[in-house]
Amino acid sequence: MLIFTYFFNGCGGIYLANEFVVTPWNVEGRVDYMRLAREFGVQLITENEINAIRELTGEVHYLIRRGFFYAHRDLIPILSRQRSGLKWALYDGRGPSADLHIGHLVPWILSKWFVDRFNVDYFFELTDDEKFLVKEGYTLEQTNKYAYENALDLIALGFTPDRLHIIIDSEDIKYLYKIAVKVGKKLTLSTVKHTFGFTDSTNVGATFFPTLEISVAFLPTELYGEQVPVLIPTAIDQDPYFRLARDIAEELGYPKPSTIYSKFIPGLTGEDKMSASNPDSAIYVTDSERDVRRKIMNALTGGQPTVELQRKYGGDPDNCVVYKYHLLFQDSDEKVKRIYEDCKAGKLLCGECKMMLFERIRVFMKEHSERRERAKDTIHQYRISVKFR
Repeated sequence: MLIFTYFFNGCGGIYLANEFVVTPWNVEGRVDYMRLAREFGVQLITENEINAIRELTGEVHYLIRRGFFYAHRDLIPILSRQRSGLKWALYDGRGPSADLHIGHLVPWILSKWFVDRFNVDYFFELTDDEKFLVKEGYTLEQTNKYAYENALDLIALGFTPDRLHIIIDSEDIKYLYKIAVKVGKKLTLSTVKHTFGFTDSTNVGATFFPTLEISVAFLPTELYGEQVPVLIPTAIDQDPYFRLARDIAEELGYPKPSTIYSKFIPGLTGEDKMSASNPDSAIYVTDSERDVRRKIMNALTGGQPTVELQRKYGGDPDNCVVYKYHLLFQDSDEKVKRIYEDCKAGKLLCGECKMMLFERIRVFMKEHSERRERAKDTIHQYRISVKFR
């Protein structure tokens, strides 16, 4: 089968003929996650990593133990630093826009768990510059406004100002520029073009932007004046940025960033990844309760075509989007196990399962909305410019 990769060593986007496409900006088709891990050269999370986390915390977050976060680069060295009492930090980011859906919150939920269990700082980059540079139809003023809106959703997950440090690129560039210049000198235009699929018609700003996303991986080392590696929880399509960061880190005197990679949030209508081009494939944080209910009730399932057949033969939760959402938003292993077994046995009908999911999501979104409103009064306390002058 023909395989075409952007980057010379396979770390950029991957195109598998007649199968799937994965790049930092586009995911299409039915993704083979095991093959993707092999092509990108990342390690699968095994019992070794899971046991190491459990030894430090007494538990393992359900997003890891259920295999949603499934691959990594150098997770064990980060855990070893924690065991030795050495400093490390978390890093993640978001290209701000108005189409924030609950799937975007999932890696942040894991980050909150890491912050709470390991008592580490969390650096979060809102790339209003990148969104302006690579997306048609946006002004910089709009993307900056969306950055503040998206920051409220992050804060609403329960982060405290002493641990969460928000960077808005267009306003906080002074924290990144000196690092970005050093990064930029180590990356050739050819490497950046082949990694991200840029062409001669790509604007210069877009070709420079990857240096800023890489720079945040090195920022804690600069701020604290000592070697502070980062752990980056993110979807696997973002691997190209951090592969480049790892390639140049030691030459610049920085520790290599570690990563932990998730699969994609499936679309309610059957896609492997939620799609902004199909509003019914995702539940947005701005959706009304009525819209949430409608989307869930119309979601693709693994059930039988009739109640009689469902009772007789049972459903197929392994190929059911609704069950996958239970796995992502239900922290009780006992409850998801019961849903799985009752579906297989024909005891649980798809409509009942959907209503259970709706109730779970409804409560989550109601509480999230209330916390988000309260965050408007404290957002300035989370800004990196307030804490690192």
